[in-house]
Amino acid sequence: MYARPRLPDPVRTAAVRAVIIIALTLCQLVVMLLALLAGSWLVLPMAISTLLSAVVATWSVLDIWVTSQSWRQRNGVVSVPSSVARANARARRAERRAARKAARRQGRGGAAPASDASTGAEGTEGSEGAGDWDVLGLR
Repeated sequence: MYARPRLPDPVRTAAVRAVIIIALTLCQLVVMLLALLAGSWLVLPMAISTLLSAVVATWSVLDIWVTSQSWRQRNGVVSVPSSVARANARARRAERRAARKAARRQGRGGAAPASDASTGAEGTEGSEGAGDWDVLGLR
């Protein structure tokens, strides 16, 4: 029936609450203006009350935004394009990892890397066979 989907229940509840608070604030403002025109003593209490209601109304509008954001985080729809992009990036990383591993195997000639027994590090400068590799990993 409508072009837009229905708001989630918590967001709709916050929106209804905000509309009621804003309507009451506007009613207070009208009463304050009428009291001002009449020269009544109610102007000062109504002005203070209207000011506080305006703060509460602003807070209730922000509550709509916060509620909608938290609802989206908890119950939001999984974005298919980002999921596909994430899977593609994962596949590219796996391909790069496999290419690096193949390049290392080919560069070593199938031999296991030399390790330094004192530090437990493989292929460090102090170990034997480390002179075969330069800084860029080329022979």
